[in-house]
Amino acid sequence: MMKMTHHPKSDQAGPAVLAVNVGQPRPLPGQKREVLSGIVKTPVSTQVFLSFTGLAGDGQADLVHHGGPDKALCVYDYSRYPALEQLMDRRLDWGAFGENLTVTGCPEEVIRIGDVFELGEAVVQVSQPRQPCFKLGARYDYKELPVYFQESGHTGFYFRVLREGEIGPGSAFRRVTTDETSMTVMEANRIMHQGKQDAAAMRSLLTISALSDSWRETLLQRLDKLDKENN
Repeated sequence: MMKMTHHPKSDQAGPAVLAVNVGQPRPLPGQKREVLSGIVKTPVSTQVFLSFTGLAGDGQADLVHHGGPDKALCVYDYSRYPALEQLMDRRLDWGAFGENLTVTGCPEEVIRIGDVFELGEAVVQVSQPRQPCFKLGARYDYKELPVYFQESGHTGFYFRVLREGEIGPGSAFRRVTTDETSMTVMEANRIMHQGKQDAAAMRSLLTISALSDSWRETLLQRLDKLDKENN
């Protein structure tokens, strides 16, 4: 087993930004046909502008499933890195999973749908968990990776942008509002991936006004299918 070494973690008690990562679509390796993906991202060293649809200099190949106002920023907590380094037996750099923000202090058990953060000059809000796709596994030639994300619930999450502004490595980052009655990212993941027959839980998740349109549509379709099966 390789010896793992890690970037130094922030010594701040609360949430902190370790890296702001951007990248442009490029072909994924090992595919039978060309598949473009923006999953390969690298940290910036200066401030970048965050608009309502994402970071300057960042891009997505699949605009149906990635990007857009509800998914302007992908966020991943660095505390998940050590387990994934052990799983894949490799060293990982910031932005390893295509996230725009590599952070500390934001595990899925703590962050709730609808939480609002100040981030540099910007203000952002949690809209949904990230849904892992095959491109995560393709990047590292590790097909089981999306299943690991899904089953562990360690998916990361998305921000929508409420106020545009400049952000960068080391930007001030703090949660300014939270609703203790809202669901955590971990709870939402459980409902989406393990609770596909749990109509009550899906309806409860749908009551959260900050939930993204795409998740809302998926849950409504599942409920409609359950209703038809039960009638």
